[in-house]
Amino acid sequence: VHAGAILDPEFGKGKNIADYSAPALALGAHVAALGIHFYNGKQFPANYKQQLFVAEHGSWNRSKKSGYKVAVATIEQGRVIKYTPFITGFMKNEETLGRPVAFAELADGSLLISDDYANVIYRVSYKKN
Repeated sequence: VHAGAILDPEFGKGKNIADYSAPALALGAHVAALGIHFYNGKQFPANYKQQLFVAEHGSWNRSKKSGYKVAVATIEQGRVIKYTPFITGFMKNEETLGRPVAFAELADGSLLISDDYANVIYRVSYKKN
């Protein structure tokens, strides 16, 4: 199934849309979500616990680039209810500054995010006031 409602011409023959489950989260075309991570740490505020972080690596071969961010899918009762940017700034005026790839969570609850464009690893931590 493509775009939630179009049967694949090869694999969808003789099938019905109702035969398939809808996607839990429909991401935009070419965002290239290379890394996902359920946050289990205790450092970030409680509303991030067990939420899904998504590294949108981004497109490079389309007229208007998409992706190039880290977002959080808020999940309640097994369903995604919200999808919000968490880290942006990997793109400025269509110029690529970075491309997030994958996550690792450290024992202190901070989150590492790799970037294969800038060749760096970011450490994201939360500090209470």
